Amino acid sequence: MTEPVLLDLPAAIDTERLLLRPPRAGDGAMLHAAIVESLPDLRRHLASLPWVAGEQTIASAETWCRNGHANFLARRDLPFLVLERATGELAGATGLHRTDWSTPKTEIGYWGRTSRAGHGLVSEAVAALARYAFAHLSVVRIEIVTDEANAPSRRLAERCGFVLEGVLRNERRAPDGTLRHTCVYARTSP
Repeated sequence: MTEPVLLDLPAAIDTERLLLRPPRAGDGAMLHAAIVESLPDLRRHLASLPWVAGEQTIASAETWCRNGHANFLARRDLPFLVLERATGELAGATGLHRTDWSTPKTEIGYWGRTSRAGHGLVSEAVAALARYAFAHLSVVRIEIVTDEANAPSRRLAERCGFVLEGVLRNERRAPDGTLRHTCVYARTSP
């Protein structure tokens, strides 16, 4: 296995309607606006998205962007902002997380901006990111892990060709102490 930091990965993914690219310095204000707009929806799934429980500030969003850029370069985590081509507006974020380079396998995470919901933008981004992972990381497995109650996320996984492999019962606790069930979806190399 090549040392991950030596992988020459394309730093952008183009689709018909989207540009996916790693976050960079200066993206914090744009990211913050999308997160704040979407907080009520994102906070419905705190067990899966614990990062949205805290106070959201422009500084915290900027910190995430700069750390995300550094992590992308080091191949520790591969986050992408999802930008609409026509407007340049941030439609959400996605990324390849918890990559196990020895297999190799990875996990796709995602969230969409509330005002852009229902347009298929996050589905388009996830499908493109899966193609990217198979082509450029040579992964043999991609997972999507979501709360059992997160029906929109589950439908998105299925639309993108991921198959439910199992439900992990009482797998995690939500911040309110309730036990949550986690669904594991996967696709394997074509």
